[in-house]
Amino acid sequence: MEKELWIAEKSWDSLKKHLQKKGEVTTQFVSYAESGKRAMRPENLLKISSALEVSADYLLTGEIIDKDLLILSDKLRRLTPSQVRTVEAIIDECNNLFNQK
Repeated sequence: MEKELWIAEKSWDSLKKHLQKKGEVTTQFVSYAESGKRAMRPENLLKISSALEVSADYLLTGEIIDKDLLILSDKLRRLTPSQVRTVEAIIDECNNLFNQK
């Protein structure tokens, strides 16, 4: 259990650093967003969604919209054909695992 918590903390720290670098937001902003102390301005929501390469809709609602699928499609275009087949196999395996429940 301690190892999982350590991994989660490392991942969260890494995410915060990524947001600060790519999202052009301050450490204080990330801290406020994390704690929910302040409402997020629309322009900051857009910066974060851009940095995370997801739609603002996904951040707000958890729903995947067409823009999210376009972002994913763009990421797949950057891969070699072999890498795309690997990703496809991973998706197929995930679908099989999730459909077994």
